[in-house]
Amino acid sequence: MTGACVKGKSGAAVAAEARIIRLLMELRREGVTDTRVLSAIEKVPRERFVSSAFTDRAYENAALPIGSGQTISQPLVVARMTQELDLGERMKVLEIGTGSGYQTAVLAKLCRRVYTVERHRPLLAEAEERFRALGIHNVTARLGDGSRGWPEQAPFDRIIVTAAAHDIPPVLVGQLKPGGIMILPVGETDQDLVKVRRTEGGIDLSSFLPVRFVPLVEGLPED
Repeated sequence: MTGACVKGKSGAAVAAEARIIRLLMELRREGVTDTRVLSAIEKVPRERFVSSAFTDRAYENAALPIGSGQTISQPLVVARMTQELDLGERMKVLEIGTGSGYQTAVLAKLCRRVYTVERHRPLLAEAEERFRALGIHNVTARLGDGSRGWPEQAPFDRIIVTAAAHDIPPVLVGQLKPGGIMILPVGETDQDLVKVRRTEGGIDLSSFLPVRFVPLVEGLPED
C-alpha cells in the first residue's frame, strides 16, 4: 500500500531495551531479588550518566570513568547496595559521593528525599543538570566534605557511602536514626561492602560483597 508506514520502535530503541533486559537478568542471577530495586534500575537511563564515549557500554555490568578520577559504579554494586538499604518510600537518605548522579537517581525512585554530598565541583554541576533534565525533584545536592555528613539534616533513616573508608566513620553513624542502616565500602587494598545497623547498644556489622572503590577523602579538592 503506497503511503503506508509501520509504527513502532526504532532498531536502536529495541537494541537498548534488549541490553537493559540482559542486564536485569544478570543482576537477578547475582542475587538482586528486590523487584522495586530492579524496577528503579530499569527506569533510570544509565546512558544519561556516562560520557558520550561510553554510551554504547552504558548497560554493561561494569564501572566506567566519569572524570575527576572517579567512576560510575557497576550496576551490580549499585543494585546490591540499594537492596541492602531496605528503603521505604517515606525515608530520608544521605548519600556521600554524588559522582555522576546515577546512584542518586536510583535512590530517588525509592525514598522520599535524598541529600547528596559531592566534593568535586564539576561532577556536582553535571549531576545536578542531569537531575533537572530527568525531572528528578526529590534530591538536594551540595558541594562539601562527605566525611562530615550533613549534620544540619540529620538524623537520616539511611546512609550510603560511595567511597571506601578505613573504618566505620563514627561521625556518620552519629547521623543515623536508631534502627537506621548505613551501607559503605570499608578497607584499603581489600575492600568489602559493609552493612551497619544502629542499635540501642551500638552498631551491628555484616559484610556482603567484595568491591573496589576510590578512598573516602576528607576536605575539598582544588577543582
